[in-house]
Amino acid sequence: MDRDLLRQSLGCHGPALLSLLRSEQQDNPHFRSLLGTAAEPARGAAPPQGAGRKEKRVDNIEIQKFISKKADLLFALSWKSDAPTSSEVHDDNDNHYAVMPPLEQFMEIPGLDRRELFFRDIERGDIVIGRISSIREFGFFMVLICLGSGIMRDISHLEITALCPLRDVPSHSNHGDPLSYYQTGDIIRAGIKDIDRYHEKLAVSLYSSSLPPHLSGIKLGVMTSEELPLYYRRSVELNSNSLESYENIMQSSLGFVNPGVVEFLLEKLGIDESHPPSLMRGLQSKNFSEDDFALALRKKQSASWALKCVKIGVDYFKVGRHVDAMNEYNKALEIDKQNVEALVARGALYATKGSLNKAIEDFELALENCPTHRNARKYLCQTLVERGGQLEEEEKFLNAESYYKKALALDETFKDAEDALQKLHKYMQVILYFLFEI
Repeated sequence: MDRDLLRQSLGCHGPALLSLLRSEQQDNPHFRSLLGTAAEPARGAAPPQGAGRKEKRVDNIEIQKFISKKADLLFALSWKSDAPTSSEVHDDNDNHYAVMPPLEQFMEIPGLDRRELFFRDIERGDIVIGRISSIREFGFFMVLICLGSGIMRDISHLEITALCPLRDVPSHSNHGDPLSYYQTGDIIRAGIKDIDRYHEKLAVSLYSSSLPPHLSGIKLGVMTSEELPLYYRRSVELNSNSLESYENIMQSSLGFVNPGVVEFLLEKLGIDESHPPSLMRGLQSKNFSEDDFALALRKKQSASWALKCVKIGVDYFKVGRHVDAMNEYNKALEIDKQNVEALVARGALYATKGSLNKAIEDFELALENCPTHRNARKYLCQTLVERGGQLEEEEKFLNAESYYKKALALDETFKDAEDALQKLHKYMQVILYFLFEI
């Protein structure tokens, strides 16, 4: 059981979630020992994440019910693999997965609501990026343009200001004013040090000690525009072309078509790919047959759907609606390329319309997929003999002979092929006799 994650969740949702957990998980031995103390912060720990926040307007009771019912799965350590998860800093590489602008850029969310969400979610130790707007003797002010860690937010137009006090500005030389190193307009990466949610005020620091351990390797201070997070650069591009849809931007991203995107994201989230977790209790079993997996189920579904199209096509064929029948057979084969019944039915229609070569191709493919299919073998033999007869009329006797022999190879008792071959041989003997006589 992930105790820290449970404490964080309780710190966010408060007594309401604790009450629901005690009701839903009362028979779970892992929770009986935890719920008495889980709501209490560890000694020396920071106050709960929700402390000091404005009261939320949205009632989260449905989310809390979901968490309480699924708590034994949500807080299980099996979600995580032993491999360390990747850093929370926003990646600048678009080759691994699609890096998108913040979702709210595609939505009509008022600026006041965006501002409230920002101050609700920002935490000490988060990384913010902004431009210096003014420099005073006690520090400098910066207007935030984006976040450098955690949740992606569209904040560039919210005019959120943060103060970096002089004591939080490292000196870049043995003497002189630390602020002399900075100029108005510089892009700064800093860590959140203090938050006044009620008055919406922020204080930041350029010392790495302001960051949590997993972000301590991030360099704070002046940065170039090329170092800005990729998601922010994408949001700037979107502002210049506001007609682009979320789907178009995502599908044009190189990372979206990366064949290894699922494996990469699983590793990034620290989820064990060999034993993927599920919140559906019926999928907690580890002993599934091959027929229970998506590929096999999809194959069965496709075959069933294709057969429905074949049946409709056969009904059309019986009443002479050959074009409609062909459309249904083609639709069936689009759904299931190896559907034997669709191949046989389409082959029969091709043969009826006189397209014998196409009919032979369909019958052969059907027989290849199902060697025991009686109609595929029967219709193929009949069509081979009929095609052989056409070749005889064109005086292509050797080609006709090969078709008759192929039919007999499929069914040595097929009398039509045997009779046609014998007749052809006699005719060829007569021709050879007259040629030699001449």
